Amino acid sequence: MTAATHSSHDPLSATDAGERAVARCDALGVPPYSEAADMLFRPYLSSAHRAALEALSAWMAEAGMTVRMDGAANLIGRYEGRERGAPAMTIGSHIDSVRNGGRYDGALGVMLGVEVVQALHDRRSRLPFAVEVIAFGDEEGSRFPTSMTCSRAVAGTADLSVLDQWGPDGVALVQALADFEPGLPPFSSAARRPGDVLAYLEAHIEQGPVLEAEGLGIGVVTAIAAQKRLSARFTGMAGHAGTTPMDLRRDPGPAAAEAILLVERVCGAEPGLVGTVGRIAALPGAVNVIPGEIVFSIDVRAPTAERRDAAAALIGAGVAEIAARRGLGQSVVVDQALDASPCDPDLTALLETAVAGVGVAVRRLPSGAGHDAMVMADLCPTAMLFLRCRGGISHNPAESVSPADAALAVRAMSRFIEALAESWPPTQTPPG
Repeated sequence: MTAATHSSHDPLSATDAGERAVARCDALGVPPYSEAADMLFRPYLSSAHRAALEALSAWMAEAGMTVRMDGAANLIGRYEGRERGAPAMTIGSHIDSVRNGGRYDGALGVMLGVEVVQALHDRRSRLPFAVEVIAFGDEEGSRFPTSMTCSRAVAGTADLSVLDQWGPDGVALVQALADFEPGLPPFSSAARRPGDVLAYLEAHIEQGPVLEAEGLGIGVVTAIAAQKRLSARFTGMAGHAGTTPMDLRRDPGPAAAEAILLVERVCGAEPGLVGTVGRIAALPGAVNVIPGEIVFSIDVRAPTAERRDAAAALIGAGVAEIAARRGLGQSVVVDQALDASPCDPDLTALLETAVAGVGVAVRRLPSGAGHDAMVMADLCPTAMLFLRCRGGISHNPAESVSPADAALAVRAMSRFIEALAESWPPTQTPPG
């Protein structure tokens, strides 16, 4: 990376902005912004989520934005353009976390969006379109079975049946929303009209080691991998752990062990295909009882939906074979399927120019992780910027981002948005 001088596109306080964005993520890493004292856990519609939104609302207001909450409990800050009510360029990411997660996954993208608007506000600059910063309440799916519920609500692709999902606390999503914010608008009202949203830009930590290995602070995302979430179940017969002979048991435990190894074998057979069993439970869950049931999650991801679906089909067939051989019941249910999402070519080219403009060699790379951008692509063109994270570590308390890289991201994002403004409105063919 070479040094770059400031231009009219660069916020003069980018260094301060990078430091502030990282510091704000750090501030949100402890109670009351976490449900646990000894780790970060900020699930959707929790007290920690509410506390984070209260802090974020104040930061958005300081940056000159008007702030509102939509029907899915997304927090939206709006910085008006030259004309009030103009369509919006949106910047966003998620504010929720996985259990024992890192401080920058999702949250950093929101804070960087606030800093981009802060830079506009400091210069008293208005663009031909509005700029909105969206903090999606749920991307991780750490409370309810499906993920990206909130970005799907905004994109208008969330089926209202999601409101009937139940969390492990026995509370349905529809009730959780009512408890979180009495008087919240209807969930369906979160859907935006395509003409109201011009584009979506998301900055996110890479969650991988490529940028660090190549000595680059930021990179440009080309596409997001397809993914499928499955819930699998083996059903046998519960019994006493000390009195039931091994050859007379219908124990689903060893079957689950076989299935987990099957996931590893199928998804390890070709590059770019990955599979994960991240959650497993033995029921009833007593140490002296042979479980009557084992339930576990399966997450399959691949560069294309075809490769993902082929792997999921092999796993499903293997689960059925294991159950038949062991005399067990079984089921494999699809909880969620997200197709691969290429980023918009024109916006990606504009982002590449912005990255080069801040003195960083352009590195294009795909994302194996899912992001709200893949859902927002159903509403508008999307672009994504990755930031280097130390060791490629994510979904882990060891997650680490440098303020210098965050400052680079603010500068590149600011250049991107102002370049978009310079070419606005797009050239149109005269009617007739």
